[in-house]
Amino acid sequence: MPTEPRVRRFHLQRDDDVTGVSGTGRVADGCLWPDGSANVHWSGEHRSNVFWPSVEFAEAVHGHGGATRIVWDD
Repeated sequence: MPTEPRVRRFHLQRDDDVTGVSGTGRVADGCLWPDGSANVHWSGEHRSNVFWPSVEFAEAVHGHGGATRIVWDD
């Protein structure tokens, strides 16, 4: 019997805060939906939720050339 697609959780781990805004460490939590889209919830003083067509789009915008990594929690 085939398994159903599931939601995968991840977080953004910032090693170097190149913009001076978010700080370092775990700066956002997210989930990858079965259809391939992704949701990112930013922590901190200016909380927000952002929806992306894919996790790769989120990484392209927020990865800052490797300064922030996607870490899979499950």
